[in-house]
Amino acid sequence: MTRKESDEDGSSHLREEYVRRINRVIDYIEANLDENLSLETLSGVACFSRYHFHRIFGAVTGEPLGRFIQRVRLERAASKLIHNPKKSITQVAFESGFSSSSGFARAFKEAFGVSARAWRAEGRRTNSNLRKDESKTGKEYTVPSIYIESNAVAQTWRVFMRENPEIKGNVEIKEIPKMEVAYVRHIGPYSGTSGLYGRLIGKLMGWAGPRGLLRFPDTKLLLVYYDNPGITDESRLRTDVCITVPEGTPAEGEIGRMAMPGGRYAVAHFEIIPDHYGDAWNAVYGGWLPESGYQPDERPAFEVHLNNPEEHSEGKHIIEIHVPVKPL
Repeated sequence: MTRKESDEDGSSHLREEYVRRINRVIDYIEANLDENLSLETLSGVACFSRYHFHRIFGAVTGEPLGRFIQRVRLERAASKLIHNPKKSITQVAFESGFSSSSGFARAFKEAFGVSARAWRAEGRRTNSNLRKDESKTGKEYTVPSIYIESNAVAQTWRVFMRENPEIKGNVEIKEIPKMEVAYVRHIGPYSGTSGLYGRLIGKLMGWAGPRGLLRFPDTKLLLVYYDNPGITDESRLRTDVCITVPEGTPAEGEIGRMAMPGGRYAVAHFEIIPDHYGDAWNAVYGGWLPESGYQPDERPAFEVHLNNPEEHSEGKHIIEIHVPVKPL
């Protein structure tokens, strides 16, 4: 190895360490949005000097720390207003980390162009300065049809799209144990990005394989989505590609580690082609959820990928969409 190659390799590892520390902070913010996220606390999570941490965070993420926290709090509130109709706007504001209802009202209208009350009443994105994809999609979804089978063990909902009979699946409520995962994170658009997931999975597998962490079928492959693509600007969408790992597995470089919380999830099983991922998620959120008697809680939703599509006779992706739920 030449000196130049050695220097470049060392520089790469240093950059990866910065990314790992900032990802750790993002994980902490996501889990503690309703707390006082002080500069001192967050710089301690990152193990950076508090005098320099905010500059490092902005340089690595492309977004100032305060703006990031405010945006994620507002986007969580926007989802809560739709999915938690019994909660008052003041409750939603406090649970999303705002110290006053008046401050929340001003920030919400500035971000989305309408009041929180109007947003809830319409039940969808309206005049939001964060939404930039409406002209690209040009597609309206019909609400899926569902029916329920019951037995002594569990209820199973069958859900499908009226306009696309290929989008059909089963939904069950399950208790899912906590899972330790190693992850590689992507921030930016993911829909229609050719080869993105293959590159992320390849990076994660390339790290896990030599460490003896790939133990299929026990090892699970997960994709975790933190943001609603209908609310968050696509340049800020956060996605983690994860594999389950033994507890205590150390994080290294850009590979982070976290615990996926256990608890009650709606688990929707689909067999789809790549173009139908959005339809499957819409079938769960737009069709099943409003008629289920459940609402989503604060934990992130994720996909579990159950097969290698190249080995499927029709090239189908077999997935389970996990939505964390609680009674409505």
